[in-house]
Amino acid sequence: MTLFDSVDLKRHTNLELIAQKVVEGFIIGLHKSPFHGFSVEFAEHRLYQPGESIRNIDWKVYARSDKFFTKKYEEETNLRARIVIDISSSMYFPGKEVDKDVKMNKLQWSCLAAAALTHLLKKQRDAFGLTLFDEGLTFHSEVKSNSAHQQLIFSTLDKYVYNEQVNKKTAATESLHLIADAVHKRSLVIIFSDMLEHPDKMEPMFDALQHLKHNKHEVILFHVMDAAKELHFEFENRPYEFIDLESGEKLKLQSNELKKEYSAFMTKYEEELRMKAMQYKIDFVPADINQGFDQVLQSYLIKRSKMRV
Repeated sequence: MTLFDSVDLKRHTNLELIAQKVVEGFIIGLHKSPFHGFSVEFAEHRLYQPGESIRNIDWKVYARSDKFFTKKYEEETNLRARIVIDISSSMYFPGKEVDKDVKMNKLQWSCLAAAALTHLLKKQRDAFGLTLFDEGLTFHSEVKSNSAHQQLIFSTLDKYVYNEQVNKKTAATESLHLIADAVHKRSLVIIFSDMLEHPDKMEPMFDALQHLKHNKHEVILFHVMDAAKELHFEFENRPYEFIDLESGEKLKLQSNELKKEYSAFMTKYEEELRMKAMQYKIDFVPADINQGFDQVLQSYLIKRSKMRV
C-alpha cells in the first residue's frame, strides 16, 4: 500500500500534514532512484565529497538512502510559480453517487497535488502563488515564499477539499487570458484542469495558453481525469442517469450503448489536447486521479531543472 492509497479525506484531515507526508515519501523514493540530480536539487543537499567536514552530513537522509549528503544553506529564490486550479463543477467528478468506493474527486486530487507542490516549493525557497477559476477568477494570491503565505494557500485549498458546489460553469479561455494579464513577472504556471470544453472552443482555449507563453511564462498543464470512467467509460452494464455537473442536464441510458463511441471520442479529444500543447511548447501531463502524486512532483522537478539550465 502506498501513501496515496491510505489518504483519507475526512473533515478532520490536516491538508498540510498530508502534503508533507506526500513530499517526504517522494524524496525517499528519489534518493533510492537513479535520479540523484533531482533529489539533490530538491532536498537542498549535495553528495558528500571525501575530505569534506562531516559536520553538515544529513544523517536522516543517510539512514534512508545509505548515501552521504551534506546540507546546503545558501539563501536563494530560484523560481516564481503560479499554481492554477479549475474549480468548476465538472471537477467534482466522480462523487459517491457514481462510485461508493471513490477515494477523491478531481478537485480534491488537484488540491492535494497543489498542497504537495506548495510544500515542495517552500522547501526549495521558491516563491509561489495560487489562482482559482471557474467562470472567472475567484481567488488570486500574491507570490511569496514565507510560512504565513503557505498557510493562506493551505486554508484556501482546504475549503475546496471538503465542499462541493454544483452548476458552476467553466470559462477557461477568459480566465486564462486574465491570468496571463495578471502575472507580470516570468513564472512557471502550473495548471490543473479537466479541460472539458466543447471541441469548437479548443482553439480559443489554447490561444489563451499561448498568451501565457507569449508573456515568457513556462507552462505545465495537468490534464486531470478519472481515466477509468472519463476516458474508458468503465461503468457496469446497467441503466444510468448521467448528470452534467455544470448545467444540470440529465441523460438516461444503458452504459454499454455509449461506451465504444464515447471512449473513441474522448481518446481523440485527449490526443488533440496533447498535440496542441506540443505545438505551443506547453508541457502536457495526463494526470489520472487514481494514481499518486509523484507524476506531478516529478514533472515539476524536470521542468524546474530545465528552466535553470
